[in-house]
Amino acid sequence: MHSKGRFPNAIFGASPRPEGAALAIMLLFLIFVLLFITLAAQPAQAQTFTVIYNFTGGSDGLEPQAGLTIDKAGNLYGTAIVGGRGGYGTVFKLAHINSGWIFTPIYSFTGGNDGAQPRARLVFGPDGSLYGTTTQGGGGNGCGGQGCGTVFRLRPAPTACKTALCPWSETALYRFTGTLDGGEPSGAVTFDKAGNIYGATAQGGPQSGNCFLGSCGTVYKLTPSNGSWTESVLYSFAGGTDGQWPVGSVIFDSAGNLYGSTNGGGFSGGSYGYGTIFQLMPSGSSWLETILHAFQGGTDGQGQQDSPILDKSGNLYGTTAGGGTSGGGTVYELTPSNGGWTLTTLYDLAGTAGPGGGVIMDAAGNLYATTQLDGVYGQGSAFKLTHSDNAWIYNSLHDFTGGSDGKLPYCSLAMDASGNLYGTTSQGGTYGYGGVFEITP
Repeated sequence: MHSKGRFPNAIFGASPRPEGAALAIMLLFLIFVLLFITLAAQPAQAQTFTVIYNFTGGSDGLEPQAGLTIDKAGNLYGTAIVGGRGGYGTVFKLAHINSGWIFTPIYSFTGGNDGAQPRARLVFGPDGSLYGTTTQGGGGNGCGGQGCGTVFRLRPAPTACKTALCPWSETALYRFTGTLDGGEPSGAVTFDKAGNIYGATAQGGPQSGNCFLGSCGTVYKLTPSNGSWTESVLYSFAGGTDGQWPVGSVIFDSAGNLYGSTNGGGFSGGSYGYGTIFQLMPSGSSWLETILHAFQGGTDGQGQQDSPILDKSGNLYGTTAGGGTSGGGTVYELTPSNGGWTLTTLYDLAGTAGPGGGVIMDAAGNLYATTQLDGVYGQGSAFKLTHSDNAWIYNSLHDFTGGSDGKLPYCSLAMDASGNLYGTTSQGGTYGYGGVFEITP
C-alpha cells in the first residue's frame, strides 16, 4: 500500500504547500475526467445468454425450428419438427419454476391423421387452447405421399394430471389435400375478432406453369360451424409477378386487410422470382391482391422465410434470408407513401444465410431477430437494431459457436414482460439436436 506516499498526502494531507495543493487539485481533476471517459466508453451492461434446455433426440423431439410462445405465467411453448414417441415431431412446454425450467412434452405426432412435422410457432386462441399447423400428415397420399398438413388444436387434460407426463388432447381442425384447398402450411395461424382462423399454404391452389411443382400456394380461412371447421380459399397465387410460395403467417391491420410474404415470384429476373410482400383487401365476397414490393435479389434482399410485422403507424418490418449489400440478408421497412409503398433497407447483414424468422419490436421501437449462418462464427446469431439519429445501430446479443450454445437458429425471438428474449436452435447443444435459449438484458 502507498498510504505514506507523496500523492495521497498531497491530496488528503492537512498542510500541503500551495504549489503542491494546486498540483493535487489538477491531478484529481484529471483522474475524474479519465474515469468519466472510461465509463462513458464502456458498452451497456452485457446481456446474459443461457441454454435452458437441450433436446436429447428421444421422446422430447429434435430440431426445433419455430419460435416460442409465452403464456401469462411466463411458461414457454414450442415445437420440434421430428422425434417424439411417434417420430413425427412434438409440442413441448417449459414451465418456469422458481429460478429453473421444467420441460414437458405435451404431444407427439404420429404422422397419421393428426399431422407430422410442426414447423410453425404456436398461438393461443380465444378459448385459451393452443393452435398450430403441421406441414405434412393428415392422411391422404398428396404432397409426395406424406400428407399435405393440418391445422390443429391442443387442449390440456380436463382433470388434474396424476403422472409426470400428461399429454394434451389434439384435434385436427382441417386436413389439407394439396389440391385447390392448399397444402403444406408452414406458418402460424391468425385469429380475427370473430374467432375465425387465417393462414397460408406453400403449395396447392390451381395449377400454374409459372410455379415449381405446378401450384403456387394459397391464403385460407377456417370458419367454425356446429363443432367443425369449414375451409375457404381467400386467394390462390399464380406465380410470376403475382408471387408464389407464401411463407409465415398473415397479419391483419386495423382496417381488416391482410399482409404476408412469398418466398418466390414477383420480379421476373430470377427463374422463379425473388419473393414479394403482398396485401389482400376484402372486396365483397372476394379479396383483391396488391404487391407492395417485389424483391429484385440485389441490395433490397431476397428469399423471405417469414412474414412481416406491423407497427402502430401501419409500417411493415421484416427480413430477407439473402441478398443485401453484404449477402447475408437484410432487415427492411415498408412505408405507405402517396398511394404506394417504399422499401427501405434498415440494415445489411454479413454472412451466408440471414434470418430464417421475422423481427419483433419492443415498446421503444427496437427490433430483434436471429440469423441462420451469419455472425462471428458463421453458426448464426441473435441481434438487436436500435434506432438512433436516423440510423439503425447493430448490437450483437449472441454469436453462436456451434458447440454447447447451439447453432442454426431459424426462429423469430419471443420477449416476455421483463424484456427477456427466448428462442430455439435447430442443431448443436449438448446432444447435437438443438436447444432452447434465454437472453436476459
